[in-house]
Amino acid sequence: MIKHLLSFLIFFLPILVLGQDKKIKAYLDSKQFYSPEIGNYMEFYLQFSGSTAKYVTDSTGFKAKLALSYQIKLLDSLLKRDAYILESPHAKDSVQEDFYDIKRFALPPGEYDLVLDIVDLNREKSAIHASQKFEIKDLSKSISISDLEIAELAYPSDKGSVFEKSGLYIVPLISTFFPSDLNKIPYYLEIYNTQSLADTSVALVQKIINSSTGLEMENFTYAELIKTAPVIPYFRAVDITDLKTGSYILEMSVLNKNMISICSSSYAFERSNDELEEFNIETVSLDPSFQKSISKDSVQYFLASLIPIARPAETKNILASLKFKNEEKSRKHIQAFWMQISSTKGGKAYDEWLKYKLQVNMVERLYRTNFQDGFETDRGRVYLKYGAPSTIISKEVSASEYPYEMWTYDKIGIYSNRRFLFYNPDLVNNVYRLLHSDVLGERKTPGWAQVLSSRNTNQGNVDNPNQFVTPSVGNNSQDFFRQY
Repeated sequence: MIKHLLSFLIFFLPILVLGQDKKIKAYLDSKQFYSPEIGNYMEFYLQFSGSTAKYVTDSTGFKAKLALSYQIKLLDSLLKRDAYILESPHAKDSVQEDFYDIKRFALPPGEYDLVLDIVDLNREKSAIHASQKFEIKDLSKSISISDLEIAELAYPSDKGSVFEKSGLYIVPLISTFFPSDLNKIPYYLEIYNTQSLADTSVALVQKIINSSTGLEMENFTYAELIKTAPVIPYFRAVDITDLKTGSYILEMSVLNKNMISICSSSYAFERSNDELEEFNIETVSLDPSFQKSISKDSVQYFLASLIPIARPAETKNILASLKFKNEEKSRKHIQAFWMQISSTKGGKAYDEWLKYKLQVNMVERLYRTNFQDGFETDRGRVYLKYGAPSTIISKEVSASEYPYEMWTYDKIGIYSNRRFLFYNPDLVNNVYRLLHSDVLGERKTPGWAQVLSSRNTNQGNVDNPNQFVTPSVGNNSQDFFRQY
C-alpha cells in the first residue's frame, strides 16, 4: 500500500501562496480491492491542495487544469498507461477547496512500479515526476479482506461516479493523523469468498491495538455477524473520542464459527487527544519573569483569555479556577497551561505566552464591545484559535444584506481554504456574530445566505432556506463564500 505525500517529487515542496515559481502540492494513497468481474485491482487516490494550483477564469469562474499521466511497469516493460486532463471544480473566487482524483488499474498478482507525472497546465515549468513500487496480492481465491479505505466524506449515491462503491460515494481521507477535533474513523472494506465456507455467516471483529504496547484497547472492540457471499461490502465509523494520544492500529478480522481468525486487514494511524491530557497546577513553581508580565489586576482576565485555544477538558479547569478567584492558583494555571503548550511546540513557555498575550491585546483593541472583552467575541475567538486570516472581505453597506465580514484561511491544520462568515444583525456596537463556517466543529448554517439577507427578505423553508433570496445590486456574499 502506498501512503505518503509525494515527497521527493511532491513531498516537501513549499505550500504555494499562488506564485508562478511554485508547484502544486499533492498527496498520494492506494488501496487494493477485488471484483469477480475484473479481478484484482489497485485504486490510486490523489488529493490536490487547492491553494497550490493556479486558476484561470472562464465564463463560470475560476478553474485549475492538470495533466495526469500514469504508467504501470513490470521491470522495464510498460504494461499499462493512461493520460488525461483533470479539471478542478469551478470556484466563484480564486481560493479553491482541495480536489481529488481516483484511478483504477486491474492487474494480476505481482510487484509493479507506478510512474506518475503531473503538470499544472496553467503554469510554466510545473512538471512533477515520481515513481513508487507497489504490490498486488491475489484476493481471488481464498477468504480475504481488502485494504481499509478511510472516508473523509461518505453518503449513499448511484450516479455512476468514479468515487462510488457499493452504493456509497466515498471521498478518501489520505491523512493518517487524527487530532482531537476528528473523533470518528469512517472506514470501508470488502470481504471476499466467504461463500466457500460451510457456515452461513461469519463474524467480523474490529479492534484497536496500541502500536507501542501491542495491547488491545478496551471499549473499542466490536463484532458483527455477516451472511456469507462472494463479495461483502462493509462500512462503519468507529468513535475514537476517548482514545488517548498515541500510535494505533485499526484491525479487522474475519472469524469462523469456531472463533478462529481466517484473515485480517489493518490500518495504522496517529491520534492526538490533548483534551484527555491533564496537568497538576499544584506542582507548578511560579517563575518570577513569567509572572512579572501579568499585573495583579489582569490575572483573571488573562486566565479567561485562554479559553479560545483550550481543549474542552482544559476549559472546565479554567472555569473552575476563575470561579474561586484565587490569584496564586490562577497564576499557576496560566503558567502550567503554557508549559504544556511549549512542550508540544518545542519552545519556551514564556515566549509562547508573550506571543499570545500580544494577540489577546490586539483582539481587545479591534473587537471588544460594550459588553464583551475582545477574546469573548466570535471574531476574537476565531483569531486567537486559528491565527490571522489570509484575507478579509468586509462589507458594511449592502442593498439587503446585513453588514458582514468574510475571513478566509489558506490553511487550518490539514485542511485548505476554510472560511468564516461573521455578520452584524444588530447594526450597532461592532457585534459581529459567526453565522457560518466550513471548518469542522464550527457553526454551520445551511441557509446562511437567506439569514444574511433577511434584513428585508422573507423566510424560506426547510427544503429551500434560500427560496426568497434574489440577486440584487450589492449582494455578493455568495460570490465570496461558495456554498456546497
